[in-house]
Amino acid sequence: MKSDSVALIYFSPTSTTKQVLEYIAQGIAAETTEHIDLTLPASLKGLENGLAVSADVALLGVPVYAGRVPPVAAQRLQRIQGQGVPAVVVAVYGNRAYEDALVELKDLAAGCGFVPIAGGAFIGEHSFATNQRPIANGRPDDADAAEARSFGVKIGDTLASVSSVTEFGTLQVPGNVPYKDRPELKKVAPVVDQETCILCGTCEESCPSGAISIDEAVHPDPESCILCHACVKNCPTSAIAFQAPPLEEMAEKLSRECRTRQEPEIYLAISG
Repeated sequence: MKSDSVALIYFSPTSTTKQVLEYIAQGIAAETTEHIDLTLPASLKGLENGLAVSADVALLGVPVYAGRVPPVAAQRLQRIQGQGVPAVVVAVYGNRAYEDALVELKDLAAGCGFVPIAGGAFIGEHSFATNQRPIANGRPDDADAAEARSFGVKIGDTLASVSSVTEFGTLQVPGNVPYKDRPELKKVAPVVDQETCILCGTCEESCPSGAISIDEAVHPDPESCILCHACVKNCPTSAIAFQAPPLEEMAEKLSRECRTRQEPEIYLAISG
């Protein structure tokens, strides 16, 4: 099978998932690469009737939230139609654990009509991370990039070794089915320092759930916020931050208990 064209399909509020998929695509070295970015609400325009993917191979990536695929990401992925395209599913987590996210993403991909042939769990800087509370800061780093490119080479070689996706066996990845229950999402929103805020609009533009509006001030909505921290990571003046005690306690716990470096894990379906 060919791997001349690759589609990168992702939900990536803080860009770490996007980076990992780009590194994998570099290893595949396809002639053409298409980005299908499902991160922002505006990305859904024109997808009312779905979007059919016709690339030789698709890379589907999401961040891991509490061991699962983020619900908003799952909803948006279900608008993509795989049409039998071989797919690589990638879960990116913040150095704690990916639990059921990879198997859930594999099932989502199959439900959309893709044929999962490979999977990977990679590490990205945790959305709660700060310089004072490091949690996988700076990842994916150079070593992660090299692992992802090597994975891409393996994918290209694997596709070249078969003539049809029907030659692949069932992709096996870790995780529980039924999946673990989702914890109840805490209804909190970031706090804005009005003296530091320059009303540039970056937080509103980068929010994947449309939880921020701006007029004479910034107005975060706790009901819509998914705690992705895209607004915090992208603010040019560091004027926005989460200060809710439960999140502060969780960030401290993660920084304290998740210091041991986790390494990427990859899985390939066996052909024949």
